Amino acid sequence: MKFLKRLFKGFYMSLGMFCAIPLPVNIWDDDCANLMMPCMPVIGILLGALWWGLGELLLFLGLNLLLISAVMTVFPFIITGLLHLDGYMDTNDAILSRRPLEDKLRILKDPHTGAFSVIALVILFILQFPATYSAIANNRGFLILFMIIPVVSRCCSGFAVLTVPVMAQSGYANLFRKNVHMPHRLFIVLLLIITYAVSFIFAHLTGIIIVFAVVLGYVCAMAYAYKEFKGISGDLAGYAIVISELCGIFALAVFY
Repeated sequence: MKFLKRLFKGFYMSLGMFCAIPLPVNIWDDDCANLMMPCMPVIGILLGALWWGLGELLLFLGLNLLLISAVMTVFPFIITGLLHLDGYMDTNDAILSRRPLEDKLRILKDPHTGAFSVIALVILFILQFPATYSAIANNRGFLILFMIIPVVSRCCSGFAVLTVPVMAQSGYANLFRKNVHMPHRLFIVLLLIITYAVSFIFAHLTGIIIVFAVVLGYVCAMAYAYKEFKGISGDLAGYAIVISELCGIFALAVFY
């Protein structure tokens, strides 16, 4: 009973931090912070269900496909309070500066918006909008596949935050690693395996390709960011989530 209470607290804290859905009360318990990352894939299930449900609703209402695609493009960012998009912009601003490590770290923490972050944002939407349009046009009867993408991206992010060496300047990632043991990581891996199985049941080989595209996108993005900053942080995790979900949408648009 005590463990279930702690698990609920971890989920609630994760929901409050990584989702913009209003919650009736604020709950924080340092002893449950180590459960927040294992709960991230569960948050992904909720976000994916809302993403899928929104698409089905807009199609049911008979709205123009371009308008539906525009709403579906921005929804994953709005529902997370632009949190991961902010990390994507900050990380690109630092990486694209091509400065020494100390300068990149300073730019990463700079609250001002740089030109590189704006350019990266424009490129992201130039790619994500038509990919979303194609995915919806090709999958009008099977939008549930959109639900897969945020689950997998958050499995990858939760595992990375608990495993990849942390940047010395990042208190964010260190917060979630106190009292973390192998079962925490194994739980995330188990959820990823279950997602693979469910994806195969719903979409056979295409489902596997979508999951693989998200995982590959996350691994490549995180490996590149780690190489540039010598560690992981919240901004880098958000950067990798955004890129991995773009890869998943592309896979859904191309292969289904």
